[in-house]
Amino acid sequence: MFRTALVALLLAVAPLGAGFAETATAEHAERTVLAAEASAAHPAAVPAAHPAALEVHPTGEHVTVSSHSITHMMMILILQLAVIIIFAKVGGFVFQRYLKMPSVLGELASGMLIGPYALGGRIDFPGMGILFSEHMGFAASAELYGIATLASIILLFLAGLETDLSAFLRYSVVGSFVGLGGLVAAFVLGDLCAVLWPGNGIDSFMDPAALFLGVISVATSVGITARILAEKRKMASPEGVTILAGAVFDDVFGIVTLAIVMGMAKVSLGGGQVNWGEIGLIALKAIGFFVVVTSLGLVFARKITGAIKQFRSREMMVAVCFGLALLLAALAEMAGLAMIIGAYIMGLALSRTDLSQEIEHHLQGVYNILVPIFFCVMGMMVDFAAMKPVLLFGSAYSILAVLSKVVGCGVPAYLMKFNLRGSLRIGLGMLPRGEVALIVAGIGLASGIIDQGIFGVSIMMTVITTMMAPPLLVKSFEGGSGLRKEMVGGGEDIEAIELDFPSRDIAEFLLNRFIHALQDEEFFVHHLHTEEPTYRVLKDDIAFTLVEEGSKLIINVPRASQHVARMILLEELLSLTDLLESSKQMDSVDEMGSALMNGMFS
Repeated sequence: MFRTALVALLLAVAPLGAGFAETATAEHAERTVLAAEASAAHPAAVPAAHPAALEVHPTGEHVTVSSHSITHMMMILILQLAVIIIFAKVGGFVFQRYLKMPSVLGELASGMLIGPYALGGRIDFPGMGILFSEHMGFAASAELYGIATLASIILLFLAGLETDLSAFLRYSVVGSFVGLGGLVAAFVLGDLCAVLWPGNGIDSFMDPAALFLGVISVATSVGITARILAEKRKMASPEGVTILAGAVFDDVFGIVTLAIVMGMAKVSLGGGQVNWGEIGLIALKAIGFFVVVTSLGLVFARKITGAIKQFRSREMMVAVCFGLALLLAALAEMAGLAMIIGAYIMGLALSRTDLSQEIEHHLQGVYNILVPIFFCVMGMMVDFAAMKPVLLFGSAYSILAVLSKVVGCGVPAYLMKFNLRGSLRIGLGMLPRGEVALIVAGIGLASGIIDQGIFGVSIMMTVITTMMAPPLLVKSFEGGSGLRKEMVGGGEDIEAIELDFPSRDIAEFLLNRFIHALQDEEFFVHHLHTEEPTYRVLKDDIAFTLVEEGSKLIINVPRASQHVARMILLEELLSLTDLLESSKQMDSVDEMGSALMNGMFS
């Protein structure tokens, strides 16, 4: 009850400031005009040290301003970022810590509160005016939206890096059917809901706004589901692997669909008529770009990373890889696709290299700061006044978004050897929308394809599905197996090497020695965030995990690579034997302790 009340309070308080936003924005515009008139009337007031520059005013007139306005703009940007980061992180913390909900919801709610359409319209700094105001009809300035765009590129780049291609291929059949079923059901129902709902101005299935509502409904937020599966220790279960594989296909299908819809929308907005021939060309272009660039990336990824490794600096390697992601994002935009598509492809290409987790590790700090800014800026774009007429439509759209995933993904799963319980688990696992849905909605709003009301509906659907999924998914895993009969395996043959020691201290000591020895052999070793100390070891085609369970050390390694792990481990055990022998020549511990105590009082 407390959680529900607090969520309702946070989402209900935000509109209170909406009535003040228009007045505050008008006052800010009036002050800007008066300042421009004063500057024009007294040109001598502009210091000679700051040469003049021309800016194009939204009305089309040329206004003379001094170059120190750039510094002023940067000062405003820094203040905006300060407020956004603090509110986003605190909001995310409150939702995650006290409401047991994903932090992304707290970041969205924070953006709604401080946005220009709510309380943010009243944040007035002396000498500056309203801190968060509309810019030519848009909720964020170009500079702030640019930072949010960079955050979305990082988000999709890391999403591509985290894609497990081995699981993707191993469960490709069932995963592709689950992902394709969810995509078709979500896209069709989302589009039809927009077309059939009366009075919203959308009367064609091929209307750009209807197409975008279909795409927004497609993307699954696998991060939320993966976290629940990890906490319930169901990540390796048939349902867990199928959900993750289906989510990967879902993302790929969704990104290709976005590329097609973006091309169709640009033709429609340009005044042209989209015919099936053009749709085929757009689809061929989008799929061709994705397939060709992804294939080239996967083929040449190891050669690219091999060349990058010549720098012998991990920071340099990560920086160059991130630069390549930005480059491919820009090329995707130049090709008429979205920048996030290029970033995702680069991450996917690098996901099979031994640099993948190194890149994730080094970019994690940047991710933790910039991505909350993105979600907060997305929340700032919610115009509550524009949402009022579409609340009923948003409710219907959200209900269909839930049904489309549960049924669209559950039915193919049921036909692929899962029982009703397993099918429900897979459908609920594919339910939450999140990062990609918000990115797509933001692209649609920035492109003028959807308006503030439709954008608000997208936020509403994202919040509802993200809040519903965790408790329902946890509840669904109570019970027996989700399989009607055992699915045929085909996974990689893994050998578990177990070493039991007299105490945990000795196991930890040897684990640290083993890790240092692996790093000396140019392996990349990454500490995973799990309850038991777990490490992922990568080098070229070799990959295995180290787990410390109490006084036991477990190495899970593919049988083809087990000789490498055994050899390095044997060397460390021999070194440990030499170390124990040399320790016998040391003074006794009591004598060393006495010497230390005597030194304290001398």
